[in-house]
Amino acid sequence: MNIQKITKIVAIVLGVLGLIFQVTILSKGDDAIEMDSFAGNFSSVSPITTLALVILAVVVLITVVSSFAALASNPTKLKKALISVAAFALVVLISFVFSEGVETPLKDGEVLSAAGSRWVGTGLRTFYILAVIAVGTMVYSGVKRFFK
Repeated sequence: MNIQKITKIVAIVLGVLGLIFQVTILSKGDDAIEMDSFAGNFSSVSPITTLALVILAVVVLITVVSSFAALASNPTKLKKALISVAAFALVVLISFVFSEGVETPLKDGEVLSAAGSRWVGTGLRTFYILAVIAVGTMVYSGVKRFFK
């Protein structure tokens, strides 16, 4: 069996399961599901939620495997991808070095640790650096095209 037949069979099985779960939910009714949820019983909705997570995992796995397979088949693309990953890691490292962490009380009474605060700062700085790079690249491209 080739991969297309397997994919088609898996898609049909997942679709039938989703249809069965949907019919089950619709036959039970909104009010009954809402009353069950107030009591902490999510047995009506849990199967379709689990199915959605399984489908998401399968799609992510297929995407990652096919991406790596395409990269492995072309050394030039693999080299460019590794350079891009290294550049991104460098931006995150620079952001981490310039971030500082301070314990911060949250609205719900919890406390954000200093390490958590530092990672939040790292994420923000990474976003800002990448945004500046993107805008700079667009401006450079526009100016370069304008003068040609």
